[in-house]
Amino acid sequence: MRSGVIAQKVGMTRVYNDAGEHIPVTVLRLENCQVVAHRTEEKNGYTAVQLGAGRSKVKNTPKAMRGHFAAANVEPKAKLVEFRVSADNMIDIGSELTASHFVAGQLVDVTGTTIGKGFAGAIKRHNFGGLRATHGVSVSHRSHGSTGSNQDPGRVWKGKRMAGHMGQTRVTTQNLEVVSTDEDRGLILVKGAVPGSKGAWIVVRDAIKSGTPESAPRPAGVRAEASK
Repeated sequence: MRSGVIAQKVGMTRVYNDAGEHIPVTVLRLENCQVVAHRTEEKNGYTAVQLGAGRSKVKNTPKAMRGHFAAANVEPKAKLVEFRVSADNMIDIGSELTASHFVAGQLVDVTGTTIGKGFAGAIKRHNFGGLRATHGVSVSHRSHGSTGSNQDPGRVWKGKRMAGHMGQTRVTTQNLEVVSTDEDRGLILVKGAVPGSKGAWIVVRDAIKSGTPESAPRPAGVRAEASK
């Protein structure tokens, strides 16, 4: 099991394949994605690597975190994420991961926080059909309808789909195809849509249902200067 990466969503565009067909892609950018710490079986009870990405001003970083980054000899990071890895896929602290960590054609799972929509009704939030447009229905065409039963149970069941806060939730989209990568510019082009707004932090991992291709670098795609 390899580590994933922390990327930033740039936006969507399209690319063309050899047959001239256009492919909608989401552009993800890697910026200073470095290993900050290790989690070991002996000390922590599990094996993982902690990755940091982006840049954070020193004056905005708590003292405890300044010491944490100083111990790894890396600049303060804007985002930290842990990735469970197998013992043979541990990466040296300070190593910088690049877009070459993934190969074209492989499938990945991406995790992000969806765009918040605020308070939404049941039709927009849960795709309800609404009430009839005639035969006695007035004013309440877009209402969610009945919410409870009779005297028994005499309450609304927990988890009933109703109007409320829509979006702003952590979502994972599985089995998205990596169309291409650009190591020099730190770009990963993923086919289709990725949850999150522009500029949001996105976690990209090898697809858990499809496995890792043999051509993928192990333990990771690391920048040459950092691996010396």
